[in-house]
Amino acid sequence: MHIEAQLSLHQVCNPKPDSAILVSHESRWFALYTTCRHEKRVAQHLSQREIEFYLPLYRSQRKWRDGSKVTLELPLFPCYLFVHIQRSARVQVLNIPGALAVVGGTGGEPAPLPDAAIDALRSGLQQRRIEPHPLLTVGQRARIRAGAFAGMEGVVVRRKGGFRVVLTLEQISQCIAVEVNEGDLELRETEMCMPSDVAGLDPQFC
Repeated sequence: MHIEAQLSLHQVCNPKPDSAILVSHESRWFALYTTCRHEKRVAQHLSQREIEFYLPLYRSQRKWRDGSKVTLELPLFPCYLFVHIQRSARVQVLNIPGALAVVGGTGGEPAPLPDAAIDALRSGLQQRRIEPHPLLTVGQRARIRAGAFAGMEGVVVRRKGGFRVVLTLEQISQCIAVEVNEGDLELRETEMCMPSDVAGLDPQFC
């Protein structure tokens, strides 16, 4: 069984730094859009310039033509990582090779993410198997009752191989699949949500 869900950025807690820090009470987390397959290179530049960042990685097994297998650490969100900066530091970040844009919101201004969203990703990657997943928006809904993503509601899809929850980080329109235990799920009776209904909304309002 898989669960399809949206990540509510208002229901999760505070992050811990991964790298050197630009400390300020005005610093916020922002999504940084990068050149394709240059996420790790951009992260290296950020570290060298002592800018706090978070690059979520997941492990993936690949098989080469000769039959050998290797485990790779790949970006959880292709072409994206997260920086913890003041708004005035945006120019400094965009001067880094491979950094293309700080994701904006209404009016083109950089759109900050709650600290809670980054903390949930950190905790979730330590506790569960997580990997990228395509967006799905229709089906029977369920609530996750335990773990880093407790309180999230999603759409249940029954498949072989256990239970997963697909969460959407709305600011970058990227999804992740999170493995969960059957006992951590609470089925709910709600109306079906069409893709046009879900965009930009907390899933509990569908």
